This record gives sequence, structure tokens and C-alpha cells, in this order.
Amino acid sequence: MRIALIGYGKMGKSIEQIAKARGHEISFIIDQENHSDIHKISPDNTDMAIEFSQPSSAYDNITTLLSNKVKTMAGTTGWLDRYDEVKTLCTSTNGTFLYASNYSVGVNLFFELNEWLANKMSQLEGFVPEMVEVHHTEKKDAPSGTAITLAEGIQQNDPSVKKWVNEPSQEPQTLGILSRREANVPGTHTVTYRSPLETIEITHIAHDRKVFAEGVIKVAEWATNQTGILSIREFLNNRS
Repeated sequence: MRIALIGYGKMGKSIEQIAKARGHEISFIIDQENHSDIHKISPDNTDMAIEFSQPSSAYDNITTLLSNKVKTMAGTTGWLDRYDEVKTLCTSTNGTFLYASNYSVGVNLFFELNEWLANKMSQLEGFVPEMVEVHHTEKKDAPSGTAITLAEGIQQNDPSVKKWVNEPSQEPQTLGILSRREANVPGTHTVTYRSPLETIEITHIAHDRKVFAEGVIKVAEWATNQTGILSIREFLNNRS
């Protein structure tokens, strides 16, 4: 594949390293210094654009790429209030777009486990759900996109959980998310159901950010042959 990297921070550099190791070519590297070059990216020179920039620029980057008919994957969080607009644009241009809050295969299996557990816990009384997410100090948004995906999975499978807040909560209908930022932590997410008599807890710990970059490339290798609005769950269900 010919891959354009939009954003060249730690994640972008990890994706570049793994992409080259798997035999792919980097067609463009777009960062703040050459941002206007994003308009040069087209299907003639790029098979997949991978967007890991900043919440403030992600939407504009994605819509520029889709308008130029470039297949696009995004992992930047913090812009999802405009996700429906991106879906509409992708559909109108017969394009390809995949957003995931986390590209780790393990995390996406963790999402499914979280939904299963939430459904089971919805049948019990006396348990208060809570979540803790820990990331490196450079992470801009809180809670993390992964934490929000987990929270949405809980809400969809446990009708008693009406909302989430980014602070501790003792209200049974409110999922409290505690966000901590510590040096050199790729990402840890823990979902807990606590009652006066017992506690149930599930945790995913990323030991190296390469796990995310490797997942990005594996998904990109699959998505380059797809069209439409895609999801990680489709990738997991269709991989050989």
C-alpha cells in the first residue's frame, strides 16, 4: 500500500515504522509545518490516509481527504460531535472511512467483553459501575476515546445507566469515569462493578504503543479493499 500519514507525533512515527516493516510505502507525511500539502493527496498517489492529529484539526483533515476521494482511517478522538457529517460526506462521495477510538485487536475484544458484562450486570441489583482510565501525560483529551466507547457499550447494554461523567460518581444511574495522566503509560482501562459485598472488575493494559500502530496497519490492509463506512467489528468478523 501507499500510505499517507496525517499527523506525525509518537503514533504517526510508530505507524510509519511498522508500515515500512510490512513492506508498505509512505506517500506523504503531513504535519503542522506542511499542512497545506494535504490537498496534494489523491487516489493517484495514495491508497489509504491514516489520520492521527489533534482534536482541533481532525474534522477538517478528514473531510478534505474524503472530498478528494481518498480512502481514510482516523484514530484522533475529541471531534465525534461531527461524526454524522463525516458519514454523510463519505456516503455522498462513495468513499471509504473508518474511525476507531482504539485499533488494538485486544481492546476491541475487550469492548465486546465489556458489553457482555454490562448486559449481565443489568440483571443484578446493588452494583455501582465505575471506570478508571490512565494515559501518558501528553494525551490531550479526557476521558479517552476508548473510555467513551466503553461507557457507550455499558449504556447500550444496561438501561439503568443513563449517563457518564468525567469524575467519580456514587449514583447508580451514572457511570463515573476517573481520568489519570501519568508519565509513560500507553493506556490502561478498568471497568468495575462494586457492591457492599463484592466487586467485579475487568482491565485492559497496553504495554507498548506499538500494539495500536500494528492494529492500524492490519486494519488498513483490510480496509483498502472496502468501500463505505467501516468499523473495527467488521474487520474482526471478516479477517481470515
